[in-house]
Amino acid sequence: MVIRAELFEPGSQIVSPEFYNQMVTNHGLIMVFGVIMPAFVGFANWMIPMQIGAPDMALPRLNNLSFWILPVAFGILLSTFFMEGGAPNFGWTFYAPLSTEYAPPTVTFFIFSVHIMGASSIMGSINIITTILNMRAPGMTLMKMPLFVWSWFITAYLLIAVMPVLAGAVTMMLMDIHAGTSFFKAAGGGDPVLFQHIFWFFGHPEVYIMILPAFGIVSHIIETFSRKPIFGYSSMVYAIASIALLSFVVWAHHMFTVGMPIAGELFFMYSTMLIAIPTGVKVFNWLSTMFKGSLTFETPMLFAIAFVALFTIGGLSGIMLAIAPADFQYHDTYFVVAHFHYVLVPGAVFSIMAAVYYWLPKWTGNMYNEALGKTHFWLSFIGINVTFFPQLFTGLAGMPRRIPDYALQFADYNMISSCGAFLFGFSQILFLFIILQTIRGGKKATDQVWEGAHGLEWTIPSPAPYHSFSTPPKNLEEAHGVFPFASLRVAPRRSLRISWALSTSSHVTVSCLRKTTNINGRRSWPVFHELSYSFASALPRSLRGIGTARPPWQ
Repeated sequence: MVIRAELFEPGSQIVSPEFYNQMVTNHGLIMVFGVIMPAFVGFANWMIPMQIGAPDMALPRLNNLSFWILPVAFGILLSTFFMEGGAPNFGWTFYAPLSTEYAPPTVTFFIFSVHIMGASSIMGSINIITTILNMRAPGMTLMKMPLFVWSWFITAYLLIAVMPVLAGAVTMMLMDIHAGTSFFKAAGGGDPVLFQHIFWFFGHPEVYIMILPAFGIVSHIIETFSRKPIFGYSSMVYAIASIALLSFVVWAHHMFTVGMPIAGELFFMYSTMLIAIPTGVKVFNWLSTMFKGSLTFETPMLFAIAFVALFTIGGLSGIMLAIAPADFQYHDTYFVVAHFHYVLVPGAVFSIMAAVYYWLPKWTGNMYNEALGKTHFWLSFIGINVTFFPQLFTGLAGMPRRIPDYALQFADYNMISSCGAFLFGFSQILFLFIILQTIRGGKKATDQVWEGAHGLEWTIPSPAPYHSFSTPPKNLEEAHGVFPFASLRVAPRRSLRISWALSTSSHVTVSCLRKTTNINGRRSWPVFHELSYSFASALPRSLRGIGTARPPWQ
């Protein structure tokens, strides 16, 4: 709010440029590490045991530690506002040498805080992976897991892979500041661009860490309120895995302007465009799920539809930024700000809000106020678009980001953006009120809550007991909303089947049908019927048995 208040009019209005830089830096750090990631981990802790038929998370003490060090981390970070030199002021990307040679003395506290945040994330991820691999109900294979569980399973591996990279980067910063090394000092033989490579090798997978759990949440909500099973469950799983793998080879699209060789720019341009394919698969699967469904538009569904529409805007603007010669024009303008906020706010934040409305009745046993929920949605939806849509145009017109002042020709659009930000910000007070009101009481929720809801979490009482399943659930058909497909018939003739072994126990099977397919008595165009990649069985036993926790029935 301070940022947008300062940008309401050109010139220095409310705060000093130094304090503005501090607010920009801490806004990014707190929203990424202190809001979105802990919120998704909270959903994992609540929902994964319920969705896989487990009594609880596998490692509760590790879980407890991973949470309680977070307030310490952010306490250290926020305390820097009251120290000599002020809070970190070098942007959330903390590029060297701004964060080393020219940083305020509080940068050491910032580095310590980042270390603690990373440790918290790694411990939470270990707990999630252990729970998913060891605590599933008997008979629940990996390809029977709900999509939210799948999304967090893959996200947890991403976190374990990239958080040590961030820890290495900030440790090298610490050495440069206090130990006389020159990792990032050009004068001592180091390279500031090296920092950018290390940071973005962490930073771009981090973006997907913040969006993959949202994909799982939105998938559940759309199938519930469409009253249809999710279209292409297997392809959704493979798309999440593909996005996670590709996220490791796109990092330098943040660095097109640093002077990379043309071959490097081409590689990262094409790899970035390639990641749009599995993302597009997910969008089309959501649209296909809604197509001819029996849709109703309760608050979670409104947020989910807004997610699909606005996340697509964010994705398409990302493809524009992926084009290296075009990025030379867009780089460090408000177009970039609009792009990643269209991904993170309607993507991550809207999915968090949707999940709260979707699962809150299950947690509390009370229904929220639907009229207030829809009011909150429309205020947030209008506010976010009024805030960031004008920034697409100010960016294309050349307005630079991260500065407290700007040229007069951008004044009108910035005033509109600030009004939208105030609307969005104040609407979250209503969100908080709705949550507190629901916790205190209201109309009692049924066990299933939603008419079209399928999943193990809807088979237990509302509010959910502390130990969800002390005995294993029997009906695993409910696991990811699998509807009976007895009416699905495929003409078997003239099929081309290609199989090859990936290992002794996994294979890929592709069936390409030449004849038409008969689904529920309707004729359709020739389709690819089966694309199955059964890799779960190929996992080494050491991975399948990680940890020591077992549910009571094992």
